[in-house]
Amino acid sequence: MCVLYEVSLGDFLLVTVFFGGGAAWLTGRAAALTWRPLWRLAWFLVLLSLAVRFLHYALFEGSLLIVHFWLVDFIVLAIAGFAGWRHTRAWQMTTQYSWLYEKTSPFTWRARPQTTGGEL
Repeated sequence: MCVLYEVSLGDFLLVTVFFGGGAAWLTGRAAALTWRPLWRLAWFLVLLSLAVRFLHYALFEGSLLIVHFWLVDFIVLAIAGFAGWRHTRAWQMTTQYSWLYEKTSPFTWRARPQTTGGEL
């Protein structure tokens, strides 16, 4: 048995990374679009990780109440969820406040340099 997953690698990748990670990205995106804080996104991801843990249990005969494997699932989902939140927030800040901020990467933005205008 592996330390990161208890079912097969394919099952872990399918349920946790692909389906769970996709759902976590969309959850992070939805939380950012509605201007929710990070602590609320964390709560949503806890609930989502419990659902992913249940899918491992129901579909692939994994354990349901082992904290170690739930934490692994939660960490994977948290990475995807917070990435989705940050990506969407960077888009929001640079689109809605384009005169104040410019995008520096898919996940970051910075304040635009201020021009003093009118000086001779």
